[in-house]
Amino acid sequence: MTGSRYVGKELDLFSHAKNWKRYWSSQIRPYVSGDVLEVGAGLGVNAAFLNSRSSSSWTCLEPDPELAAQMREKFAAQPALANCRVESGTTQTPDQRPQFDTVIYIDVLEHIENDRQELLRASGLLRSEGRLIVLAPAYQWLYTHFDGAIGHVRRYTRSTLSACTPSGCELERLFYLDSAGLLASIGSKLFLKQLLPNLKQILLWDRILVPISRVSDHLTLHGIGRSILAIWKKI
Repeated sequence: MTGSRYVGKELDLFSHAKNWKRYWSSQIRPYVSGDVLEVGAGLGVNAAFLNSRSSSSWTCLEPDPELAAQMREKFAAQPALANCRVESGTTQTPDQRPQFDTVIYIDVLEHIENDRQELLRASGLLRSEGRLIVLAPAYQWLYTHFDGAIGHVRRYTRSTLSACTPSGCELERLFYLDSAGLLASIGSKLFLKQLLPNLKQILLWDRILVPISRVSDHLTLHGIGRSILAIWKKI
């Protein structure tokens, strides 16, 4: 809903996870091109990792007006992100016609109650052969008080995310990321019972476990992980 406030307090904390952002963005970047729409862009940190010469324009869509204002200030101070613009609102806000080549949801879809309707609406904004990309937390059995505190409605598996495939789109890739982080998440759920991780824990995961995941994900054929990534192509 336009003008809604984001309830989570983790955006600043996870902005320190540079290795993780480099990792998942390396998996997504080859599919990002043309006119790009990033839904629920938050503080705008993802554009710096994904925006490239393959992107002719980058639109950050954010329903929280305070976060949108922070993004505008940030982009104005960074010449490398000069092609980024910020719109306050949701996918119901833009002109409802095919106008983008890529639509991206980075840790956003799990916040949306009607996820299937959301992706159907997003696919309507895509041009022919455009791509719809979703990165989301994996496994409902890992749902914790932390998920609830930051507004997660659900977590996903291959089957539940595949079931969200919009009509007129074909699923190109669907796989898990961060197998080492999955073990840490299991341990956290069982033993720590924290509402939010602290900075020390974030840096430990990012600097030690994420590099391990780059190797272990390959060895496990991306069959398990703390996060799940889906890429659809509009037919």
